[in-house]
Amino acid sequence: MPFVQRFTVSYEYPVWFGEDVFSPENAALVEAVSRREPSRRHRLAFVVEERVAECFPTLARDIARYVEHHGARLALAAPPRVVRGAEECKNDEAAVSALAAWFDALCLDRQSFVVIVGGGALQDMAGYAAAITHRGLRVVRLPTTVLGQNDSGVGVKNGVNAFGKKNFFGAFAPPFAVLCDSRFLRTLHPRDKVAGFAEAVKVALIKDAPFFEWMEARATELARFEPEAVAELVRRCAERHLEHIATAGDPFELGSSRPLDFGHWAAHKLEALTAFELRHGEAVAIGIALDTSYSVASGMLSAPEGERVLALLSALGLPRWDARLDARAPGGARLVLDGIREFREHLGGDLTLMMLAGIGRGREVTSIDVARVDAVIDALRERASGRAAAARPAAE
Repeated sequence: MPFVQRFTVSYEYPVWFGEDVFSPENAALVEAVSRREPSRRHRLAFVVEERVAECFPTLARDIARYVEHHGARLALAAPPRVVRGAEECKNDEAAVSALAAWFDALCLDRQSFVVIVGGGALQDMAGYAAAITHRGLRVVRLPTTVLGQNDSGVGVKNGVNAFGKKNFFGAFAPPFAVLCDSRFLRTLHPRDKVAGFAEAVKVALIKDAPFFEWMEARATELARFEPEAVAELVRRCAERHLEHIATAGDPFELGSSRPLDFGHWAAHKLEALTAFELRHGEAVAIGIALDTSYSVASGMLSAPEGERVLALLSALGLPRWDARLDARAPGGARLVLDGIREFREHLGGDLTLMMLAGIGRGREVTSIDVARVDAVIDALRERASGRAAAARPAAE
């Protein structure tokens, strides 16, 4: 009989929501970093997204001032390193190696901290670089986008793209802490503001009907990006994601079920088909429209509920169609359908997709009718064409 090794590892990390994280009087960062070893002086290396540095010209000075103010417990390993963000950084084969070389040059060890200030893509790339350096440097995430603060930045995954596939290389590495500063959201491009709402719609659809109803009631305020409404959306969405990671029984996705990837099988492929011209949240919104419509066509979801989903996406300013859904291989098959196969591979071989049985109620399926998906895409195109025709001014 073989000896069976068994052990349990407990993880915990604080997730903070507030404003002005680098104000010297704000203790959130220093307390998060020093909570396990309060008497130690901790070394920090900051990785800052280029666009964030441009929008906040005093950021490097603010970071230095903050660390100096808390000098008894914090030490700056080097001036902040400014790097490119967005999906470009996840597609750059040299980006991870360049960061790892910098970590090496700074002599960072496993008790040193990498503080990542940027959007979800930079969090993924820099987090992966930290995860594979010395088998894991401590990471503090400061996500600066709606999508980063309400979804990817509070989770345990990171990675980069390869071979034309999303997150082909990656690791599960829980952060040491996550600090969400609402001040960073104010400088976002309007597309990025809205795109982040898609993950909130997703998690509400599969887990939280009252949250969905709240978004329906506050859609106008959210579309105007009113701070109070956005702050509540970000927090509620993050809480649902954190709850799932903690209670679903599979935080490192050892099985084939990934409920939080509702709408993502098509989204990941669509991002690649658009050469990442589409924001991730925009692609997810289209994926939600597709899978919601598929759920209706399959008899799992009522037509009125399906219309509510599509209406909310529209009210928030999220897309429900992109012409690349119609891109076809030489044999005539839609290229986006390759996303089903790629998603199955990413899951580990068995196909398990989340569909809808009702608003707030997901239903897992283990097979998908490709002909029905084709018909649903045709219907979405027709709806989009109808909207476009209705929007055109009448001929004089």
